[in-house]
Amino acid sequence: MGQHVAAVVAADPRLALVARFDRPGATGEGLISQDEALAAADVVIDFTVAAASAELAAVCAARGGPALVIGSTGMDAAQVAAVDAAAKQVPIIRARNFSLGVNMLMGLVEQAARALGPDAYDIEVFEAHHRHKIDAPSGTALMLGEAAAKGRGVDLAKVAKRGRDGITGERTTGEIGFAVQRGGGIFGDHSVTFAAEDEILTLSHSALDRGLFARGAVVAAAWVAGRPPGAYDMRDVLGFSRD
Repeated sequence: MGQHVAAVVAADPRLALVARFDRPGATGEGLISQDEALAAADVVIDFTVAAASAELAAVCAARGGPALVIGSTGMDAAQVAAVDAAAKQVPIIRARNFSLGVNMLMGLVEQAARALGPDAYDIEVFEAHHRHKIDAPSGTALMLGEAAAKGRGVDLAKVAKRGRDGITGERTTGEIGFAVQRGGGIFGDHSVTFAAEDEILTLSHSALDRGLFARGAVVAAAWVAGRPPGAYDMRDVLGFSRD
């Protein structure tokens, strides 16, 4: 992912890649120390691991910068709290998916769920990935479910239906369903349907290239540079209002 980010930055004349750094003791062409890198940068894009990201956020907060774009996943509650605490001192964007399209889809799903009530419209989230993916539903599918639940002002855990098998009875009003496909080399497809008796609205996204996540992270970095301290996400970058 670091290579993808570097390539996107190099292709944008408005931006400059001023440093690359890795874990302490790591060696490689062009790598410098963390301290040198933080001193040189306006924004750091971090796709590492949860523990390292939480530690980096604390370091940046202690020195008053630079801003951070964090794409690491799998953070526990303590690590999320550490990043949020650091965001009181420096601006930080943290997102589980930096695809501009996926984040736009999340915003649209939330708005649609707010407008299309549960008495008339049933919501189903569908996702498809390659045969090697080990978790289901995908993290992105759950994000879309969370967006739909937020639009309707409900807790996803209380309305989610993760699977159906056998004699299940009628669908419960307000339920948010999930359907999963695994097979072949599908990179990532997600869709959300709002199904009524007389119409079906489908909002969808297909990922075709891993570089799309790097492009989204770079857009986020350009947006967060110079912002006041705070915890931001991609909905802020895309301009969706947040209630």
